[in-house]
Order: sequence, then C-alpha cells, then structure tokens
Amino acid sequence: MQRLGTETAFEVLAKARALEAQGRHIVHLEIGEPDFDTPPAISDEGIKAIRAGQTHYTPSAGIPELRAAIANHVTRTRGVTADAANVIVTPGAKPIMFYAILALLDEGDEAIVPDPGFPIYASMVQFSGAKSVSLPLREENDFGVDVDELRRLVTPRTKLLILNSPHNPTGGVLTAEQIGEIAQLAQEHDLWVLSDEIYGELLYEGRFVSPWAQPGMAERTILLDGFSKTFAMTGWRLGYGIFPRPLVDGVTKLVTNSVSCTATFVQRAGVAALERRPKEVDEMVREFRRRRDRIVAGLNDIEGVTCVMPRGAFYAFPNVKRLGRRSAVLNDALLNEAGVACLAGTAFGAMGEGYLRLSYANSLDNIEEALRRFSRWVREQSAVRA
Repeated sequence: MQRLGTETAFEVLAKARALEAQGRHIVHLEIGEPDFDTPPAISDEGIKAIRAGQTHYTPSAGIPELRAAIANHVTRTRGVTADAANVIVTPGAKPIMFYAILALLDEGDEAIVPDPGFPIYASMVQFSGAKSVSLPLREENDFGVDVDELRRLVTPRTKLLILNSPHNPTGGVLTAEQIGEIAQLAQEHDLWVLSDEIYGELLYEGRFVSPWAQPGMAERTILLDGFSKTFAMTGWRLGYGIFPRPLVDGVTKLVTNSVSCTATFVQRAGVAALERRPKEVDEMVREFRRRRDRIVAGLNDIEGVTCVMPRGAFYAFPNVKRLGRRSAVLNDALLNEAGVACLAGTAFGAMGEGYLRLSYANSLDNIEEALRRFSRWVREQSAVRA
C-alpha cells in the first residue's frame, strides 16, 4: 500500500473546504471538474431508466447498446473503425488505467509516463511493482514529447508507454508529427501504449489525432476515454477503454473481480449522451475557450508570471519561477493568504517545479476574482521585499 500515491487536487480541496468552514471565501481553481450540470437530456434518460427498473446487474463489459454507441462514436471521431467487442465499460475512466497496468506490467518491468502528468499513472505503475520512468514535457517544446528523448528512455525492460493528449496539467496537445513518430517507435520496440484521451473533445484549435488510430497501433494500444469532462458527468462515474482483442477477456475478468459492472441506468445515460449529443456540450467548449483566453491573458499580466496558451483540456500551467518560491510553498501561500485554491506543478511530477496548475472549469467571474487576488498578493509580496 505504501507504493500508492494520491491525487493532490482532492487534498487541496479538503484544505480549501476547511478554510471555508472558518468563514473564508475561497476561489476554487484546483479541481478538474466542469462547473456545468449534466445536460438535462442525459439526466432525464438516467432517471427514466431508474423508474423503468433498470437497476440490476449487467454484463461486466457493459450493456451491448452502450458498447455499440461507444464504438460508433470512436469510429466517427478517430476516423478508424472500432469494434464494440473490444469496448469495456467501467465506473469512471480511472479503472481503465488500473486494469491496463495490472494486465500488462510485472515486477521489474518499466513504464514510461509523462512528467508532469496525471499522478495516478506513476502511482499505479509503482503499485504493480514495475518502475515508473519519467518522460519530461518541457515548456520550450509546448509541453509536447521530444521523441528523441523518449527513444533514449526505452530499455529492454520497457513494456508500456502512457500518453495523454490533450494533456493534464499543461493543456498541451501532441502534434500529428509527434504522434506518427511515437507510433513508429512503439512498433519498433514492441511497446504497449495507454492513450488517455479523456480531454479529446476539449480541443480549441487544430484536429484531434489519436495514437490509437495510427496504422499498426490498434493492436498495441488501449484507448481510454469517458464521459466526465465532455458531458459534465463526473459524479456519474462512467468511462471506457477500447482494448486489443487479446486483452479483452482478461480485463473483463478484472472488472468482474473488482466492481462486477457499471450501474445500468448510468450506462443508459451514456447512450443518450453519445447518440443525442445535447447542444450544451458544444456550448461548454465555447465557454471554456472564453475562460482560457481570459485566464491566460490575466496570468501574463501578473509581474513575474508567464503562461503559454493551452490548446486543449481546461487547465492553465503558468511559469512562476520568477516569483522566487517553490511551487508547493507558493501554492500554500495563495490558498492561505490570497484565498485562491490551485495546485503546485510538483503535484504532477518533478518537472512541474516552477509551475502552478489552475483549472478554468469555473465561471468567468470567479476567474476574474482569482486573478485579482493573485495579482494583489504578488504586489504585496514585492512591497514587503522592497
């Protein structure tokens, strides 16, 4: 159990709630959760299913209707035919990471994970007994992958490469050229790839390119996606993976042994989400774009802070090195002294030192207030030093 890490966002949220209980007003930019409610057409379908008595067990891999809807959705959005027989539905997308890593890694294996990157990747790799090898993502490379550097990290023990694009915490997006080179490298070295595409529909410019859809990659890639971000369904807990055929039966057994299945009425809501795609989904993306533009401009107006423009997801990852404090210290100060809850870049790996992650999945008014507080705090600190 000591191998397990955690997700710092929930720890910061708990600290922020404790301050609020003392009467403090906190602006929440720490949690990666849309502030929108689930579109009514989706919620209504879930309620309808409950009232119709659809509250019983389902097959472990998911109901046929949802697996088919997912396959159709992936075929349409990735441009390569997906087979419903390869789809496994889970309560949230995190179990796909869990199952894929347990299925593929043995003691002594190595897995390459992005750094900075979602902390559960490294946590689960270490839990499996394998070694987590950091793949640095650098600001000067727009937080993309340096394929030459990736190639140097591959050893005879490397079995798995984890990718995340659009990327948490930086908002970076892998280019088509980078993905093509990565696909070639994975095939040369016979690597499995876990492609986390949970933010694939939160893209603000360009066309989404999936590693799974590259020639020769479907048989060695697990595509991870879900409903939490795109459809504002975080609390519904609904995710899925598309697995190469040799892994499907084994991973389905992992589902059976751990959670049995995903709630039937939740799956029915998922069918409605994919087949109806309520208008609110595209409206959310447009609003996230507005918020992105404002928060990045506001951060760049703060003395000592610079921020590149994220191309996807809903996170800003400002460079705060000139403020002269380590990321974790600065993060605590902003929470306790300025009332702004965000995350230290080091919550996502050693390469996050000198950065903060701010989620702009909050209202423009709250973003404006957070920027005012952050800017005022920086001015006050400068005055004290003077």
